Amino acid sequence: MMRILIILAVLGMALPAAAQTRYSVYCANNKIEVDSRTPEQMRSARGSGACLLQSFNFATDARDFARRNFGGEGSRCSCR
Repeated sequence: MMRILIILAVLGMALPAAAQTRYSVYCANNKIEVDSRTPEQMRSARGSGACLLQSFNFATDARDFARRNFGGEGSRCSCR
């Protein structure tokens, strides 16, 4: 019984961290990017020319959104 409680406690600590991973579609320096960084991390890495367009729980959803709405990763975009 103690072993089960330990396993559940470890899983309980691991699941919230995994659930927080978000995949976002950004316009960064006039090109579409899909990335798991937060908007703050993205602006730090790409400068003020980065803006968040949409966030998703799964990378495939983010890539599909980027493809359907902007032509896919690497396509031209604007933060205006």
